Amino acid sequence: MLDRSSGVARHGSLLTALGTAIVSGQYPSGRVITLDGVIAEHRVSRSVAREAIRVLESMGMVESRRRVGITVQPAAKWNVFDPMLIRWRLDVGDRTALLTSLSELRLGFEPAAAALAAQRATPHQCRIMASAVSDMVVHGRSGDLDSYLLADKIFHQTLLEASGNEMFRALAGVVDEVLTGRTQHGMMPEKPKIAAIALHDEVARAIRMGEAKQAEEAMRAIIDEAAAAVVDELPAP
Repeated sequence: MLDRSSGVARHGSLLTALGTAIVSGQYPSGRVITLDGVIAEHRVSRSVAREAIRVLESMGMVESRRRVGITVQPAAKWNVFDPMLIRWRLDVGDRTALLTSLSELRLGFEPAAAALAAQRATPHQCRIMASAVSDMVVHGRSGDLDSYLLADKIFHQTLLEASGNEMFRALAGVVDEVLTGRTQHGMMPEKPKIAAIALHDEVARAIRMGEAKQAEEAMRAIIDEAAAAVVDELPAP
């Protein structure tokens, strides 16, 4: 009987290995690799190797051509919004530059999403955001960063859904990776700042009260605070 879970694990492991090799520059733009080479180096089946290459192609990171092979593509062709690519770049790339770029992106859509949520959020979505803020208070006090991260992600996912805009909702994965990356790479304070949690509470309250301008301004302040916190948590040169 085939072990489907082990096959999925091998695919995920190979995909991460190839993706990080490209992002780190180990496989530079223009380098040609072969399916047989991937199979031999990573000791995987042809089907696992093909699936990993297919995913990398969908992300714009490689291009396959007959009689040529699999060519690594320049960064300008990558799908930079793909959550997996964001994760790899945070793992092995210029983390600070990427988080700065992502903060600028978030400024372009999350404040607008908060304003729309103030007009469109359901009572149930408002309750979820309020509950997430309560959890952030509890876990922020205790310093349980993993539980704090989960509550923070729920807050932002729900806010984007509450905007009622499918484009904003589709960017939830991007925000997830930003929040996760900050925590996993030690770019969060040991105990989250009270001011940051208070801003989340302000956004939740403004959305619940239908105050679009206040929700937008508080959301912008959250992103500004997070961007400043990343710089504060950088190791000393």
